[in-house]
Amino acid sequence: MQAPAAAERNKGPILTVLREYAGPGALRVLEVGAGAGLHTAHFARALPRTSWQPSDIDPRALRSITAYAEAMRVPNMLPPILLDVSQGWETGGGTQPATLDLLVSITIMHIAELRCTEGLFKGAGVLLKPGGVLFTYG
Repeated sequence: MQAPAAAERNKGPILTVLREYAGPGALRVLEVGAGAGLHTAHFARALPRTSWQPSDIDPRALRSITAYAEAMRVPNMLPPILLDVSQGWETGGGTQPATLDLLVSITIMHIAELRCTEGLFKGAGVLLKPGGVLFTYG
């Protein structure tokens, strides 16, 4: 399992804001670029009424996400999926249009190529339910 220091430092403050958008009901969440999985496991555990779908483009990250899910025993964290947002929402994950309550992207936009940010916003427009939220950090 990877454990980036920045993820450890900011997981609490991000969760505080996420809770404002999560609400009390059951939610379907897709996390784009979940990286090591530390945030994913922390957020899914803290928000047990979510169905949390992590994704990443890097196979090493997918392995780390799986390790976090197993180590922390988070039942509402789905197995990670390979997703390249620059290729469009249709190419990965099987997420159907207008089915997500929350689309989460942490520390992606300032690192990834512009086409990834464009794909993220296009995907949000298609995948989020009416009233759904695109949550970005970093």
